[in-house]
Amino acid sequence: MAVTAFNTMIAPPVGILATGSYLPALEVGSDEVERLVGVEPGWIERKTRIRARRRAAPEEATSDLAAQAAASALAQAGLDADSIDYLVVSTSTGDHPMPPTSSLVQSALSAARAACFDVNAVCSGFVYAMALARGLVSLSPGAHALVVGADIYSRILDFGDRRTAVLFGDGAGAAVLGPVPEGYGIIDLDLVNHRGTEKLIRIEAGGSRRPPTRETVEAGEHYFRMDGRGVRDFVMENVPPTLAALVERAGYGLDEVDHFVPHQANGVLLDELVGRCGLEGARTLHTLERYGNIGSASVPVTLDEVNRAGSLADGDLVLLAGFGGGMSIGACLLRWSGRALGEETR
Repeated sequence: MAVTAFNTMIAPPVGILATGSYLPALEVGSDEVERLVGVEPGWIERKTRIRARRRAAPEEATSDLAAQAAASALAQAGLDADSIDYLVVSTSTGDHPMPPTSSLVQSALSAARAACFDVNAVCSGFVYAMALARGLVSLSPGAHALVVGADIYSRILDFGDRRTAVLFGDGAGAAVLGPVPEGYGIIDLDLVNHRGTEKLIRIEAGGSRRPPTRETVEAGEHYFRMDGRGVRDFVMENVPPTLAALVERAGYGLDEVDHFVPHQANGVLLDELVGRCGLEGARTLHTLERYGNIGSASVPVTLDEVNRAGSLADGDLVLLAGFGGGMSIGACLLRWSGRALGEETR
């Protein structure tokens, strides 16, 4: 069932004021991963389009990456941390089971006023967090929210499983949400979950159903697992109609979308998805060739790169799409405001 966050006829316009990202310094090429997983040279790029990915340093945790991305977004917005009313971190690889990773980011930023919480919708999580932040900002005129997507998947990969180990990297992306001029900002969102698909992406142990024991560790049950074919079939069947319905409900056609920012799952999959969605006329934005699949961070990192490159023009129609474990889909259609960057927030 689709859930629309708010109707823009009754909510003040809220949009993205600024973006930020952080990628760890260590770059790991696909040739190195190919040696680890035991496949022939060129196999990873041929199957996924991924040439490299980043790895967090041993001393870096998810909150460290998230805080760096958040600070970058705040700097672009011209805001200090005390201006943030809500701090939402989307992650499935938090620092600890508790406290929430957002509280650690709050401390790192000295964001004393911010109400903090985490969201876990896996690779859809950033859009889910945006929907929640938009609602909170809409109900509090003049408020600002800082939304961060961050994941460190390198710590939960089984390099004996080439289907998953070749895909993932580490990173964080962020956005500041706040008031934007009339006619701009978030137009509509859809949050969708499908019952019976929750086992397609999973970590089997470490929670309350299967607490960590020596046996679960020895069996490798703390590693990330994915049914790759099942995930592909889910995406191809469910993402195109979700995006089409969202754009149509907002009163637009798919041919009017200027930029498509999908979750950076797999380059071959994305090529097919664009055609299935009827989005050939949009500019599909990619970062997976350099960063791999960075989970909840992939959408905001990609958005930040194109924003900082100056490729988003005032008034552009932008479609964000996350899809991941649950199985979940998060979609957001927004009208970009160049005037929202810096000058609207100072």
